[in-house]
Amino acid sequence: MFFTRPLARLIEEFQKFPGVGPKSAQRMAFHVLDLSHEEVRGLADAIIDAKQKVKNCSVCSHLSAEDPCELCLDTRRDQTTICVVADARDVIALERTREYRGLYHVLRGLISPLEGKGPDQLSVKELLIRLHDGAVQEIILAINPTVEGDATVLYLTRLIKPVGIKLSRIAFGLPMGSDLEYADDMTLSKSLEGRREI
Repeated sequence: MFFTRPLARLIEEFQKFPGVGPKSAQRMAFHVLDLSHEEVRGLADAIIDAKQKVKNCSVCSHLSAEDPCELCLDTRRDQTTICVVADARDVIALERTREYRGLYHVLRGLISPLEGKGPDQLSVKELLIRLHDGAVQEIILAINPTVEGDATVLYLTRLIKPVGIKLSRIAFGLPMGSDLEYADDMTLSKSLEGRREI
């Protein structure tokens, strides 16, 4: 299919976004062409502004235009609990539940030897520094149960357990409204492991 070069380039750029295939990229490109010059300029300015201003918080590594970030500065949050997550998207997902009111620590990835990512590429040192003042009483590991996630949890457990801080991991298992017969073996196994007394 023929596209004039500027349009083809725009489609190519949209295809670089995760989960965006050729057809979605094409729809997005045509949508941009339908926008007014002011709307396109606003979109471009928002992208540039976010790229220039959003950085990792020096305390928790979450994304923010402030340093320390808004979550770290919120004195109403429970200062004795830190929820450790792989990336900033996990913070947003947990905040949507409105259940967790403690602090966070974003690792900025997981241990993955195949991708050449070891503990030194994560913000593990920064997490350990936060544990030295004695205020933190519990670390919650909210890390996906994948090979990389389990390796990261094992590594963090070996570092944190000797410090004497309570260490827990969020439960994994069956989603609400699902049927046991359709669940895979790993999901059922994690459901049994994460069971709690009623």
